[in-house]
Amino acid sequence: MSVRSALLVAGFVLAALNLRPAIAGVSPLLDEIMSDVGLSPAGGGAITTVMVVCLGVFGPVAPLLARRVGLDRTLLAGLIVLAAGVALRGLGGALVLYLGSALAATAIAVMNVSMPGIVKHHFPSRINLLTGVYVSGVVAGSAAVSAVVIPMEHATGYGWRGVSALLAVPALLAALLWLPQALSEQAGPQNGPRPYGIVLRSRVTWYVTGLMGLQSLTFYVMLAWLPTIFLDAGLPADQAGYLLSLTNLVQVAASLTVPVLAGRRPSQVSYVVGAGALTVFGYLGVLLAPATVPWLWMIVLGLGQGASFALALLIITLRPADPAAVTALSAVAQSAGYVVAALGPLLFGLLREVSGGWSVPLTAGLGVLAVQILVGWFAGRPATFR
Repeated sequence: MSVRSALLVAGFVLAALNLRPAIAGVSPLLDEIMSDVGLSPAGGGAITTVMVVCLGVFGPVAPLLARRVGLDRTLLAGLIVLAAGVALRGLGGALVLYLGSALAATAIAVMNVSMPGIVKHHFPSRINLLTGVYVSGVVAGSAAVSAVVIPMEHATGYGWRGVSALLAVPALLAALLWLPQALSEQAGPQNGPRPYGIVLRSRVTWYVTGLMGLQSLTFYVMLAWLPTIFLDAGLPADQAGYLLSLTNLVQVAASLTVPVLAGRRPSQVSYVVGAGALTVFGYLGVLLAPATVPWLWMIVLGLGQGASFALALLIITLRPADPAAVTALSAVAQSAGYVVAALGPLLFGLLREVSGGWSVPLTAGLGVLAVQILVGWFAGRPATFR
């Protein structure tokens, strides 16, 4: 492998690792953030909601940037803006916290949409493998930050503000590795988006969008509230963080293997339905016995959610014929999908306030999963994107 190829792969992997820490790093510190800034449970859930809304609203910016400056330079810009947003949110009160979170999430939105197109463009003969690498990088970054933020806070004595700001460092390092690729890129028509009219008229688009949105909703609900659920069940804070990290680590294994296997078959229906069923089982465990063998629920939940996310992105990358079409489909599916997903953490927090417990919100989550499995059955069927 040449130095250029090694930098391409390393930069790609490190960029993927930066796509979730800015969001996942909030959850283990949420009680401390709420106490310091003066937020209610709904206000605490709104941090994740604001970020997921931005993932949806600003995703369509990516194809426009890609047409003008190229996919590689679009990814570089996303990494730089991400670092700035993460550093900003610990510098003030609630308003600055929300603004910094929104800026970081806007950058992640652009990167989210760009990455499937980059896979199609740079690795056309290894889409299944590199999709697995990409998704596993995303969940590995989430798992790592969930595990280390509390120990890092204790070791450094910086508090949540300082630890949150340190998450800008990996994004800057990824930007440095990706810089040679961005500087050498020749922007051209192949990087432009496919007309959105064609995308919006395809039934495939809406099946994939439904799968992307519903699996994201059930994922972000757990990402935002799982440690708090375990705390309310009587588990200590560090163990709650480790359990969240465990489910994310299991997602790495699922996301590495499932795309490779599912991509070899014309239909991904059986994989999508199986992944949804595993997620249902994990939700049931958290609902019925959160403090009893919680590690088992986290393993099952991680397998289901990791596979669901990987399959949604694999289908986005497989269906269109070229990188520009992939980027356009990715923009529609991820933008609309994340707008749907943004409702999850906020409504989950509101249901907890109204009901006084976790039974009602978790039961509602099971209902969402039933719809996810149904939509996923249509999304996973063989189809040609036109």
